[in-house]
Formats: sequence, C-alpha cells, structure tokens
Amino acid sequence: MMDLKTSDREGDNALDTHQLATLQQIAAALAAQFGPSCEVVVHDLSAEDPAHSIVHIENGHVTGRKVGDGPSNVVLEQLLGGDADPQDSLAYLCRTEGGKVLKSSTVYIRSPEGAVSGILSINLDISALLMAEQAIGGLIRTEPDKKEQSVAVVNVSDLLDGLIEQSVALVGKPVALMNKDDKVRAIQFLSRHGAFLVTKSGDKIAKHFGISKYTLYSYIDMKQEENKP
Repeated sequence: MMDLKTSDREGDNALDTHQLATLQQIAAALAAQFGPSCEVVVHDLSAEDPAHSIVHIENGHVTGRKVGDGPSNVVLEQLLGGDADPQDSLAYLCRTEGGKVLKSSTVYIRSPEGAVSGILSINLDISALLMAEQAIGGLIRTEPDKKEQSVAVVNVSDLLDGLIEQSVALVGKPVALMNKDDKVRAIQFLSRHGAFLVTKSGDKIAKHFGISKYTLYSYIDMKQEENKP
C-alpha cells in the first residue's frame, strides 16, 4: 500500500509556497466562474494525517467540509490503494451522504521530481440541473414515429414573390396570355393569402400583371362584391 506518513512525503513531495498560492488563486477563480454550487478544494499531501489534508476550500457548503478535513473516499482510496502513480480523474459522478449528485474532477499536483504533492478537486453540485433536465426532457419529448419537419426561413420579399408565382400557376398560363378574368382570379388568390399585407406589394403586383393600381384594387373590390349576399 502507498505509505502517506510524513516521513515519506516531506521535502520534495510537499507543496511549495508558490504552488499553494497558485492553487488557491485557481480555486477562487473556478468558484467565481461556476458559482456557489461549485466546491474547489486544495489538498496538501505533506500533512501528517491524510484525513486532514485540506489547506484551502471554496464553497465548502457543497460537501460540508472545511480546512483541516480530508479528501473524499474516492481520492483517499486511490491514494491508499497501492497506486504509486495515480492519474487524474475528470468529470466523474459521485453522491454525497446528503444525496447531492456531484460532477467531480481530481487533479494530482506533482513536484518537479514527479512525486504527488497535492490535489486540486472540483465538485460541481448538479442535482438541480439534473432535475431541470428531466423536466425539460418531458416538455420537448416527441413521439418516436414523428419525423422532423424542415422549415425554410424566407424574407418578406421572397414570400411575396412565391405568392405571385403560385397565383400564376393557379391560372395555368403566363401573364402575357391572361385575360381580365384570369387576372381577377390571380389577384383574388393573392388577396386571400395576405399578399397585400406586405408593404408596397400593390406596386409590385400591379406591375407584374401589367395593370394600374386603380385596376388592381377594382379587381379586389369585384371579389368583395361577389361575396355580398
């Protein structure tokens, strides 16, 4: 088993003043970035008892720990499990005794000689996020046999051009061959489908069908007269 007694971790294996100051600075930055649900812990493994290795902690309320307490069971087991070269563990899940679900990362700090001298632990409480994910998932879930429908995003000008093309296709002949009744039919189609709600659409439609704006609106009025009882 890995011996964590002071005699084996003194000197080169201890966090130096610069390392400790840097880790404290990083811990404060991470806690500020991710907020009060993010606990960041610095462990100094030169402590006489590994059960009291915490020398700095941000947002200790997440796990209820404080300076002078020890690492989590996951970290402690790895340190005491005979692994002379423990590897970083990133983005793993664990659960506190109080039921909080944490997304955690454990980074081993090494001396220039490669000996493990400290640990930086990040524990993000994602309990509320998991509940939100479940709630949102229920809202956005669809039936498995429903296919996603594609949606074309067009501007107003494209929309008006499309409606004009549809009106010509409805009549079944080019504008040059249309008589008055054909044009009335096409313009009535445009009126029913909201073409005249587009700003300055009257000018464009009148020009397309080769008629004046007065004639254009008279064709619309003809439709309204036909609809009267």
